[in-house]
Amino acid sequence: MTFWDTKRVLITGGAGFLGSHLISELEKRGVSPSQLRIPRSRDTDLRKWESCVVAVDDQDIVIHLAAKVGGIGFNRKNPASLFYDNAIMGIQLIEAARQAGVEKCIIVGTVCAYPKFTPVPFSENDLWNGYPEETNAPYGLAKKMLLVQSQAYREQYGFNSIYLLPVNLYGPGDNFDPESSHVIPALIHKFIEAVDEGRETVEVWGTGAASREFIYVQDAARAIAMAAEAYNGPEPVNIGSGREIRISDLVTMIADLTGYSGNVIWDTTKPDGQPRRCLDVSRAKQEFGFVAEKEFREGLNETVTWYRKNRDKV
Repeated sequence: MTFWDTKRVLITGGAGFLGSHLISELEKRGVSPSQLRIPRSRDTDLRKWESCVVAVDDQDIVIHLAAKVGGIGFNRKNPASLFYDNAIMGIQLIEAARQAGVEKCIIVGTVCAYPKFTPVPFSENDLWNGYPEETNAPYGLAKKMLLVQSQAYREQYGFNSIYLLPVNLYGPGDNFDPESSHVIPALIHKFIEAVDEGRETVEVWGTGAASREFIYVQDAARAIAMAAEAYNGPEPVNIGSGREIRISDLVTMIADLTGYSGNVIWDTTKPDGQPRRCLDVSRAKQEFGFVAEKEFREGLNETVTWYRKNRDKV
C-alpha cells in the first residue's frame, strides 16, 4: 500500500495553475479521480463558513491552494480584499477541517510572508524578524496567519496541519492576464505582443536591480505531494529552487526566448518590490527529500512555447 491508496483528498484551488499540475502529480502516484474533491470557486465560496463545512466533509487530506493573488500592481490596487479573502478562506477551512476530523492539512503559503529585508538566502527561522515588503504585505500577512493557526491547532488540538512556503511559480498554464499576472507571464505576454506588432520598445516596471527566485510549477507540485506523504512537523518549510536571478537578467532571457530584439525602457517610477528573494531550501531536502529539478532557461522556454500555442484560449 502507498500513502494515497485509501485517502479521500480535497484540493482547494485544484482547477487553478498549481492545482492542475498537482492533480497530475497525484495521478502519477496512484490517486484516482474518484478519490479527489475539487470544488470550483463559482460553486464553492470558501469565504462562507457553510461552504468550508461542506468541502471538508468526509475527507482525509485537505490541500489548501486556493488564493486570491496577483503581481505588484494588483496588490497595490486590492490590499483590503487580498487580506480579507485569503485570511478568511484559510482560517475557516482549517477550523472546518479540525471539526470534521480531517487527518491532515497541507497549507500552501507564500514567500511574500517574509520580512522585506530578510538575509539571503531566506531561512524559515527568519520569518518573524520584520515586516513584509509593503506592496504585498496584506496578502503575505493573511497567508502567514495560517501558519500561526496551524501551529496553535497542533499545540491545543493535536491537529496535523503543515505549512509550505513556495517562491514564485512559473510554467505552462500560468495566468497571463496583464492585470493580475506575476512577473514571468507578464513579461512573456509583453514581449510576444511586441514581436507580433513589430514594436521597437517595451516598457518594464522598476529598475531591474531586484532579484527573484522561481520554481517550475511541476517541481512545486511534486514538493507538495512529497510533503503530504512524509512531513508532519510544526515548522514551516521553504519550497524553491535555491537559484536567484536579477530582474534585468530575467528580462534579457525572456526577450531572447521570445525573439524580441528591440529596446527595453525601465519605468523607474514603478516599485521594484522586495529587493531580493532567494530561499534556503535545505529543510525540504532534509525533511522529505525534495530537490527542484527543472533547469530555469528550459522551463522558461517551455512556458513561452505553451503561451504561443494557447494564448487565444487564455
